[in-house]
Amino acid sequence: MAGLSVVVLGGTGFLGRRIGAACAADGARVHLVSRSAPAVPAPAAGPGVSAVGLDLVTASPREIAAVLAAAGADVVVNAAGRAWQADEAQMAAGNAELVERVLAALAALPGPPVRLVQLGTVHEYGAGAPDAATCEEHEPVPVTPYGRTKLQGTRAVLRAREQGVDGVVLRLANVIGAGVPEGSLFGRVAAHLGAAARADARGEKAAELRLPALRAARDLVDARDATAAVLAAITAPAADVAGQVINVGRGTAVPMRELIHRMITLSGLELPVAEAAEGPGSRTDVAWQCLDVSRARRLLGWRPLRSLDDSLRELLASVLPPEHPLRGTPLGITADASAEEGKRS
Repeated sequence: MAGLSVVVLGGTGFLGRRIGAACAADGARVHLVSRSAPAVPAPAAGPGVSAVGLDLVTASPREIAAVLAAAGADVVVNAAGRAWQADEAQMAAGNAELVERVLAALAALPGPPVRLVQLGTVHEYGAGAPDAATCEEHEPVPVTPYGRTKLQGTRAVLRAREQGVDGVVLRLANVIGAGVPEGSLFGRVAAHLGAAARADARGEKAAELRLPALRAARDLVDARDATAAVLAAITAPAADVAGQVINVGRGTAVPMRELIHRMITLSGLELPVAEAAEGPGSRTDVAWQCLDVSRARRLLGWRPLRSLDDSLRELLASVLPPEHPLRGTPLGITADASAEEGKRS
């Protein structure tokens, strides 16, 4: 990646900042673009990294193209979007309309095509395949506003190939690791455990952890593994990946109840937990998601390397006080469930 100019849209977010740091460590010149980028101190961005302030939700194709041209972009990674604490109109603006404007900006640039790596989501599939891991040919039927708007962005990238845009979509499983947004289930639980650990250190009783009904099983991928997949997509030959959708996950469905309780066990905290009952019509998402990641192995030479405990430990270490030790791995506990087990559950 030495010498490449990589522009990361949403570059100060959960995945964007990781991707930028990894690209810079691999020798690229990195430009982090986001509304909050001017607030990022230059030393914090790291060597070879610059921060560019631009409100991507309102920026015109001309403004986006000007940033890409000034950076001499060879690659654009779109890690921008809206998932948490947003209504469907806001999600459409951040997940679909922004992609259309980025594609228009790329089409207007002179010179050879700029590689676009678009970060999609497993939620584009909806229920996926009930009897097997879901492959990229599965017809998406998203059931949430997030999934629907992200699918619009994916389809825009695939259509743009006809205009010569060198675009690839990485359809990510649920990403977990330090810095995961507090709007997510994992971020919310992590923040609660951090507060509980600080209360415990003061000799106070931890507040009850209130959880939604945990009936689902989800495919998860470590943030570091997801970042590695992005780097592989950046440098893969266009003949292999242009116009492709590529699943990025662990290829297993993980029961959320077991995973959250595993997270609590690793934290070493004793605290009351209350899980809400699931009433009629209370489910807003699908119960089972598991990705077939064979295309990523074949086209990107990528596979997940981190265990779920690796991911949970990184997340917990980022929120617990430094003096609070994490527990070891008890025998017989695993958060993984194979596709076959998930079908039986």
